[in-house]
Amino acid sequence: MLTINNIKENKNQYVKLLKIKKIDAEHLFDKLIDLDDQRRKIQKSKEDLQSQSKKISEQIGAIYKSGDINKAEFFKNESISIKEKIKKLQKKSLDFEKQIFDILIQIPNVPHNSVPFGNSDKENVIIKDVTQMPENSENLKAHWDLAKIYNLIDFEIGNKITGTGFPLYVNKGAKLQRALISYFIDKNIEAGYTEYLPPYLVNEESAFGTGNFPDKEGQMYHINKDDLFLIPTAEVPITNIFRNKIVKNLPIKCTAYTPCFRREAGSYGKNVRGLNRLHQFDKVEIVQIQYPEKSYETLNEMVNHVSSILDDLKLPYRVIQLCGGDLSFTSALTYDFEVFSVAQNKWLEVSSVSNFESYQSNRLKLRYKDVSGKNKLCHTLNGSALALPRVYAAILEINQTKNGIKVPKVLQKYTGFEMIS
Repeated sequence: MLTINNIKENKNQYVKLLKIKKIDAEHLFDKLIDLDDQRRKIQKSKEDLQSQSKKISEQIGAIYKSGDINKAEFFKNESISIKEKIKKLQKKSLDFEKQIFDILIQIPNVPHNSVPFGNSDKENVIIKDVTQMPENSENLKAHWDLAKIYNLIDFEIGNKITGTGFPLYVNKGAKLQRALISYFIDKNIEAGYTEYLPPYLVNEESAFGTGNFPDKEGQMYHINKDDLFLIPTAEVPITNIFRNKIVKNLPIKCTAYTPCFRREAGSYGKNVRGLNRLHQFDKVEIVQIQYPEKSYETLNEMVNHVSSILDDLKLPYRVIQLCGGDLSFTSALTYDFEVFSVAQNKWLEVSSVSNFESYQSNRLKLRYKDVSGKNKLCHTLNGSALALPRVYAAILEINQTKNGIKVPKVLQKYTGFEMIS
């Protein structure tokens, strides 16, 4: 979330950069500046009256002591009148502050100047392509057929228990899922991340802090009775650990496994069959809190880390820099990871690694002290390492043989078996 001072100092630059996200912010910025100017005038009038009230209050006591009761009563009434004016000005000031806040929260994060122009995902830029295709890619079965043949996932019972998008993992299918979670967590810990197991429900303040409100409110499951929200990603509770804190010894590196819950629009048809799109899914997340001058170096480090996981799993994948039209509300720069589904002949997103710069920390009041002792906003970053459903689907499809499904070598110590047959 931008601040008025930042907008006043960098208006032209922000207008130019937000156009990358297809946002024409100039009229919004002009309105904000006008509202703030009016608020400042009211604030100045209020402060003048407060100063006047203080002087009168100091005089009243002395006048009473002098015995001039009529004059003392006059000043007393004048003081009451001034205090009433102060209250009215305070109410006006708060009204302007609310108007400013309501506009500010509707403005997305300003993109990094390296983000390419583009209207949709069709104009994203491929920066890395690792296409390790199987030798025989003809007549391959899709993961939903393999899951049924080998009794790994029961989509129908999941639908009976809850509804579409809530799969039931069975026997070796469940163990493969657990193996992936354990492997991802261990890999992240080896890279210096501290493991957390956070709550799966958050309050509105937490959702606002990470930018899910108001942008993604419609995608979150809401428990009305308790006014709590099921998390769409571990990023929300993990980042909120540090809300209203002044932190030290950056970077702070966190990882967590959680189930994730999302209301997905358009959850019908072939494109969402099987594990392609779910309402409940497992994901391992990485979050970093970093000094502003080091955050883009950290972003590259996180991208390399996620790449190493997919390299270990020997999956065909590519890394994409998102263009402005595909960039999220909260992100300044994002790299997506996609694995290739050999049976479906399509790319499936499995991770987004993003730098939010100070957007989240401004909402969270997440700060550090610089060398002069002044409080400064941190930069926050996060990424999936990894989202499980499509990784799981790709593993089944690319490792299928006539005799069964080979388990990737890095997972075998977690599963206890080398082949699903």
